[in-house]
Order: sequence, then C-alpha cells, then structure tokens
Amino acid sequence: MDERAARMCLAAVIEPGHPVLADAVADFGAEGVWAGLLGADGDLPIAERARRLRPGELAARTKAERLRFLIPGDPDWPIRLADLAGCESVNGLSGEPLGLWAAGAGDLGALTAGAVAMVGSRASTAYGDSVAADLAAELSDAGRCVVSGGAYGIDAAAHRGCLAGRTPSLCVLAGGLDQPYPAGHRALFDRIAERGVILSELPPGEHPTRVRFLARNRLIAALAPGTVLVEAAARSGARNTVTWANVLSRVVMAVPGPVTSATSVTPHRLIRGAEAVLVTGAADVLELLSPLGRASPRAPGEHRATDELTPDELRVFESVPGRGSIPTGDLAARAGLTVPRSLALLDQLVERGFLAQTPLGEWQLPPRIARRGG
Repeated sequence: MDERAARMCLAAVIEPGHPVLADAVADFGAEGVWAGLLGADGDLPIAERARRLRPGELAARTKAERLRFLIPGDPDWPIRLADLAGCESVNGLSGEPLGLWAAGAGDLGALTAGAVAMVGSRASTAYGDSVAADLAAELSDAGRCVVSGGAYGIDAAAHRGCLAGRTPSLCVLAGGLDQPYPAGHRALFDRIAERGVILSELPPGEHPTRVRFLARNRLIAALAPGTVLVEAAARSGARNTVTWANVLSRVVMAVPGPVTSATSVTPHRLIRGAEAVLVTGAADVLELLSPLGRASPRAPGEHRATDELTPDELRVFESVPGRGSIPTGDLAARAGLTVPRSLALLDQLVERGFLAQTPLGEWQLPPRIARRGG
C-alpha cells in the first residue's frame, strides 16, 4: 500500500482533527501507522474499524463519485494547511488533514492563493445576507476566491455573491461529498463545482456531526490569509472559525451590524476586544490583506475636518511630525497615551484618511493633509 492509499484509509477510520494521529503520521509515515493499526492487539475501536475497512471498495467509491483524493505534496495541495501542523489545539482538535476528497473543476492551489474566508450566522438577517453577498461579489471581481462552509445563512450568501463575480468559490463540508449537507443546497453545490471546488476530510457515505463541523472550521480558517465574520449571535459556530483564524495568525475582520440585532453581538464584541478589525466593504478587506497593509490612505472624499476629532484623536494626530514619519512608541510618548490606546486611535485616523502608515510600519501625514491651527 502506498502513502496515498494509506492516508485515504486512515482518513476513513479516524475522525478529522485528531492531533495524536497527525503526530504519528509525521513521525512514522501513513503506511507505518496504517500497518500498526491493522496489527494492533486487543479491542481498540479504531483498530477494529481499520480491519473492517475495504481499501479497494473505498477507492472504487471515490472514483465512482468522480472525486479525487488529494494529499500533502500534490501540486494543488493548499500550502497554508501546513500551518495546522503543531499549532495550538481548539476544542481538542488540531493537525494538518491527512488528505482531502475534492470535487469540482477548479484548481485548489490557485484558488486558495489569495482566498478570503467568510462565515457567519445560519439564522442571518436580510441585512447580513445583503452585506455578505455584496462583499463576496466585490472580492470575486477583485480576483479573490471566497471560502465558506455551504451552510444556510451567511455561508450561502457568501457563495452566491462569489459566484456572481468572476472568481470561483470554494466550499468545505463536514460530511461526505456524495451526499452534501445541507441537502437543500445541492443546486448551489453544483454551481460551485462548475468552476470551483468542494472539499471534505470525510469519505463518501459519512454524515456531519458536531465535532466534524468544528474540525471543518479549522480548514476554512487555514485555507485563507483572512477571515471575515458577518453576523453571529452570542453562541455561534462561526465564532469557532474566528478562534481558529486567530490561532493561525490570520487576519480577522468583522462587519458591524445594527446594535439592536442579536446577530451583531459577536462581531461587535470582537471589534471592541481588538480580536477583529472593522470592515465595511471589499476595499477594507483588500487593503488589510495587501502586502503593505494600511499603507494607502483613503480617498479625499472620505476625509473629515480635524475639528471633528476627539481630544485623544487630536493629540495623536498632532504628535505626527509635519515631515517624515514616527514610530508607534515615540508617537505614544509624545501624545502621552499608552501604546495600545495609540494604536487603536491610529487605526481610526488611518481609516478616516488623516494619517498613513509607511512600509516600515511608521506613521506619517498623507501629502494632501494640511494641519489646522489650534
């Protein structure tokens, strides 16, 4: 049995996100771990499942469903998934996937090179659906693949918005691709597969469970350099994806919503706690994911007069020299504020076009900004 076949067999008998198994495969290879399971003594449940598995039937079913099984090292294997190896666990789950069942005409490696993950509430509002669809369509037109989980609500709106643009979408499911869940989205999944890709760690015939959804979330976060949250109540599965994105040092973004809406609770909490950056459109997302981050100031029409600044904002603004740039620490000392407080205010001033950040991370005035006296 070669490595691909061994990884397929292991993925069929062991739950996704099993950190001990991932470590064992890294140390002994998939073929060695599979052989060890087949030869294990006693009533170990996983060994029993391994002995009952028929590798030939699994491979035949994969082929019959027109699926391909990808493993690390394949040309279209997403390199960002390697960040899951050895990373901090969430809910006891971790580890790079052993392999992925894939359907669709898209090039997985190319799609994930500049992808944006978008997640949110299943019980979304009309506001959330509209924002997610518009944002995804704009990102798609900008050449960014939108990754989501195919669920009702924000996931579906994100996929549909992406499909309306010029770039294919990517969907990651928590069950076998022969019976994609939810069944009501079969037509949507077919549309995604026409130009994009549908993925799963689970073999054909497997159904989603709570733990499998949690394991799936780590893939959504890992596949993209940034994750956008659009609507999520206080207790939301989308929050788990954001946790994974933070663990993986991805850029986390959140769209604000009406303060009266229960689905605004988690995005607002993340923004307030500096766990996510506020975004209101594709331009914000693209700027945050660009190599130089916030190096580009806003358009002139978005600038506000300095007399509208709060006292602390004005202190920070007036601490930036008229020529040249200044590091964050020096600026905070001049303004008499803490570094975290200064950074929060600097973000607001950059967002409003009053300041710009240099490629070296220092702060300066945009050329068109002129100070006002007093």
